[in-house]
Amino acid sequence: MRQVYCCISPSLLALVVGPAMAFGQAQHQSATLVVNGQSGRAAVIQEDGRTYVDVEALARLANGSLRFNANGIVLTIPSSSDSGSAAETPKATDDSALSRDFMKAGIEEIALLREWGAAIGYAIQNGYPIQEAWAANYQQKAAQGKRLAETAASTGGDRNALQLLTNEYEGVRQWSDRLVKASKNMNTAKYSMSPGSLRDEPETQKLITCWHFLSSMLGGGSFQDDSSCH
Repeated sequence: MRQVYCCISPSLLALVVGPAMAFGQAQHQSATLVVNGQSGRAAVIQEDGRTYVDVEALARLANGSLRFNANGIVLTIPSSSDSGSAAETPKATDDSALSRDFMKAGIEEIALLREWGAAIGYAIQNGYPIQEAWAANYQQKAAQGKRLAETAASTGGDRNALQLLTNEYEGVRQWSDRLVKASKNMNTAKYSMSPGSLRDEPETQKLITCWHFLSSMLGGGSFQDDSSCH
């Protein structure tokens, strides 16, 4: 089992873990990432000749885990022998344990919510009009991801975590609906005129805090609770 400690400054952190941490502070794109022979799509940012990859997607593709702490990020990637033994290990039965299938589905859902938030936030902060159908496309993807997480939930811990994940989905949906309506009414100029104003709003901060918590919890494999997700 390998652990990668990413202790970085807050400004660089936003680039490494993806733009949706701040719900749309930077434009991003999606690319195919191959890790140990496993391929999948991941959000990437190219800045000053360097490419930054979404560590959440990296953890997912490598069947690893991701934790956040005050000083940085801990990314744990299992070796091939670890992966084999993990597959043979039966699921934990205590009430707080998260099953591997649910952890994977939950992390994928968080990535979809971040992508949704990033797209809406980027458009609003740059003064671009938002079409309802465009925003609805992101919502449909996140709704499908939530349904997959619901199907994967098999333990008591899974079901408790699913409620928090559902709360975050609903929070992002309401946040997105509000901003789409504001864009339709041409009432978003304050965001493009004042960089960071959207990110600093209490509603946005609550969603970001819950996202941090859920990412850490899902990576840790055990259910915990946090007021930001209620």
